[in-house]
Amino acid sequence: MKKVKIPKNRIRKLKTFSLGKKSFELVSSNSQNKKLIDLCSNDYFGLSRDKDLIKAAYEISLLEGIGSGSSRFITGSRPIHKLLETELAKWLDQEKVLLFPSGFQANIAAIQTLANRNSIVIADKLIHNSLLVGVKAAQAKLVRFSHNNLKDLEDKIIKSNPTKNSILVVVESLYSMEGSIAPLREITEICKKNSVQLLVDEAHAIGILGPEGRGLSFNCRSDITMITGTFGKAFGSGGAFIASNSEIGEYLIQTSGAFRYTTALAPSLAAGALEGLKKILENKEWGNDLLSSANLWKDVIIKNFSFPVQGDSHILSIIVGQEEKAIYLQKYLEENGFLAIAIRPPTVPAGQSRIRITIRRNLDFNLLKNFIAVLKDFK
Repeated sequence: MKKVKIPKNRIRKLKTFSLGKKSFELVSSNSQNKKLIDLCSNDYFGLSRDKDLIKAAYEISLLEGIGSGSSRFITGSRPIHKLLETELAKWLDQEKVLLFPSGFQANIAAIQTLANRNSIVIADKLIHNSLLVGVKAAQAKLVRFSHNNLKDLEDKIIKSNPTKNSILVVVESLYSMEGSIAPLREITEICKKNSVQLLVDEAHAIGILGPEGRGLSFNCRSDITMITGTFGKAFGSGGAFIASNSEIGEYLIQTSGAFRYTTALAPSLAAGALEGLKKILENKEWGNDLLSSANLWKDVIIKNFSFPVQGDSHILSIIVGQEEKAIYLQKYLEENGFLAIAIRPPTVPAGQSRIRITIRRNLDFNLLKNFIAVLKDFK
């Protein structure tokens, strides 16, 4: 194995947490069982602890097993998989939905389905690592455009000669480190005008943003080639999916190694995701309530803290700048009972280190007041 020198300040350490008694509370196994207020989980609606989801996962495990035991092509397909795929397809108004064990895997499969060594992938500079891995796996040429910059996107498409080359544009609807929202309507128009394919990763938006939580791509779905999404965030479960038309879906089934050669999603996670979907359908106000709460947190932090705050949604970033200072702020917050992680290079550009916080449904105003009181004393 080739030895890679990692700078000391960039070495990551795994930490272990148990669930606390309160819905927003974690207990650190690394810090003498210290109770912490969780400001970094992607469990946006708190559904991972929901009793109905836990019950659904338990009951399906009794019927269909803890694990699926093999790939979907052998004995791994269970009735719960088909049911979840069918319900998601109806909800998203898509012809075909296919399940995957993880969002990382789904994104690799998506890129490999839509691109190959003869393709050009034009991607936003801030797309997730899983999408970049997918481009490498497809052996496609990668071209990057400036984040959410429509002119740069179109310039890169025209320069890549779409009349002669197979081009795939790749964006996220909501960027996980910036909290910024893609101008999808304009992006779809550019892609349609230039006859290029478009892949949208909806991981952090699905269930929350867009019409009744259907994602930011929903209103322009007819002009989008494929979307990916996960169940490990708003849905409170685990696993992921790809949604497309029937032709592309069938091509993926027949050709995608990431789909064909992996053990199918655990039945318990599929059942949990389906119950999570039911909860989202029954509580259509949750998404807007979460955004209102996030706007309040952002406004109050900006008024009381000197560092800039980014984010157009439930993901907020306090931009600290220097890596060392971001790490110091993380430690300071943890010492004062708040778990918020420092995000550093290479995840974000050098000089853009930050404390990323996620606003969730179970965070009340008293927690915000306590957080601000702690921030005010930071030096």
